[in-house]
Amino acid sequence: MIDIILKYKFLQHAIISGFLASIICGIIGTIIVEKKLVMLSGGIAHASFGGIGMGYFLNIEPIIGAFIFAIASSLGVVTIKEKSKINTDTIIGMFWVLGMALGIVFISLTPGYPPDVSSYLFGDILTVSKIDLYIMAILDCIVVFMVFAFFDYIKSYLFDKEFSNCIGINVKLMEYIVFLFIACSVVVLIKVVGIMLVIALLTVPPAISKLFTYDLKKIMGLSIVFGLLFSLIGLYISYKLHIASGATIIIVAVCSYIISLFFTRVLKRNA
Repeated sequence: MIDIILKYKFLQHAIISGFLASIICGIIGTIIVEKKLVMLSGGIAHASFGGIGMGYFLNIEPIIGAFIFAIASSLGVVTIKEKSKINTDTIIGMFWVLGMALGIVFISLTPGYPPDVSSYLFGDILTVSKIDLYIMAILDCIVVFMVFAFFDYIKSYLFDKEFSNCIGINVKLMEYIVFLFIACSVVVLIKVVGIMLVIALLTVPPAISKLFTYDLKKIMGLSIVFGLLFSLIGLYISYKLHIASGATIIIVAVCSYIISLFFTRVLKRNA
């Protein structure tokens, strides 16, 4: 297997992308799980499909278009939420369907044959390009730096919003930053597991980690490790069986959660 990896560039890109994806899904996934923002991440992921369609229509890198739409939708959700009394789920739902609809319209207007968007919808870690890796690496660096530079503020915001406000933390600004983090994580994961499966890779590793510890930093660290393991195991299985890589990674992740949950409960009963 090592000889094959050294021989083929696409496998090297796949492993690097799995590593980069695991970093951001471990850190931001923990924030999403703790703050109960799972549906928001799904909404931003689906809204980013509009950017993918725009990328094909304007003949630019689709991931760049996805990044623009993900940022715009995350900022849009926070802004509307702050300035109106509309339920957050309603706003997320509107951006969700609007992004998908715009993506379909842009793709239908693209000259020539309709592009194949299956790798963006369902993920294909084997098709990750060098430019995708550069974008993922840049977003990873930004998110990691920001999270650890403001870790205490983020931790306070996650666990007690009112207390954070009382001690002088700008809660509104923190909310914008967290939503932008989620947008970045969605873009990083699109080519690995696809828009349809982003939620799983953002939530399953932190969910497993919380079975073993309640320390925020440890949850993030374990989530990164689990995310990398799921990516590598899923990649290996999909390569050997010639099946969809994104779906395989998610199946491995969810099965691992079920097994971990079972064993932790058995151990607690026997303790």
